[in-house]
Amino acid sequence: MVKKIKKSFQGFKPYIQGHQNMFKCAVLIPLVEKDGKTHILFEVRSKDLSVQPSEISFPGGGLEPEDNDFLDTAVRETCEELGLSREDIDVISPLNVFITPFNLIIHPFVGTVNYDNIDINRDEVDHVFLVPLDFFIKNNPNMYSAGLDINIPDDFPYHLIPNGKNYKFRKASYDLYFYNYKDYIIWGITAKILKDFLDDFKERYV
Repeated sequence: MVKKIKKSFQGFKPYIQGHQNMFKCAVLIPLVEKDGKTHILFEVRSKDLSVQPSEISFPGGGLEPEDNDFLDTAVRETCEELGLSREDIDVISPLNVFITPFNLIIHPFVGTVNYDNIDINRDEVDHVFLVPLDFFIKNNPNMYSAGLDINIPDDFPYHLIPNGKNYKFRKASYDLYFYNYKDYIIWGITAKILKDFLDDFKERYV
């Protein structure tokens, strides 16, 4: 049996447990050089979208069969949403993979985009705006922590676990970040990905 296990795991690449039942996607944090400063570009999603209309986000979307990897996904989605060609995008680095409690796996990347060539897809994007990177370096977000509850079904087999109904399930929390810039509120998953990027960047270079 050990021989069979060795053979079956040849070339195996580990990934996130349970990923088969999770939605996998990729996003790009787009950097723009403008007026001698580095900016981060954000999208305001179209109000007509069925999912998260009018929310602020980074360009990105779900992994498609034609994508070779998540980098392909991030670049393809950025091109589709911002009307760019692949030559307009220079990917700098992958960032930490983000897993939400909502069965979502996000592979973020950071890179530069050619702002002068942007022609947004109005079906998906209402408009874009730029925020100087220095703003985020100098201003920390407001943070709120939300509790995550476990909903136990009525037919749960308490008799199979230690202490039965008195079992102490671990409690979890989900941190929510808010960045206020002019009339824009950057929050949710976008803010979490942004903060993680900023933390890594400041730890290394600022």
